[in-house]
Amino acid sequence: MMCRELSRDERKGIRKLVAEMCANYDREYGCLPLDCECYMLGKCWTGAYCRYFREAVLPLDPVLMASICEDGPAPDTRLCAVCGRPFLPEGRQAYCSDACKAEGNRRRSRERMRKKRLKNG
Repeated sequence: MMCRELSRDERKGIRKLVAEMCANYDREYGCLPLDCECYMLGKCWTGAYCRYFREAVLPLDPVLMASICEDGPAPDTRLCAVCGRPFLPEGRQAYCSDACKAEGNRRRSRERMRKKRLKNG
């Protein structure tokens, strides 16, 4: 695996995941098992990651996981047509979740019916 410098968004995503989701991190004490500051907060390069972070915390953000753990360029992501969040599409998928898909279908149906009423009225 080739090491590369993390982008600003990748570093921001790592810091956010550590601060919000890591069970080993405490704002006052840092990394509890190591009894020092969490080194994932200052991470600038791909390569070695905290094992707990890599196995338990990083899968919570699949877009970030794919961009920092795979060789080569970052994978193609799409923005959800409803909420605007990035996600890894499966095929021709346009929405990040079932809730967004239902909302998108409601919007399309509403627009289609509006056009139909204008045409007939």
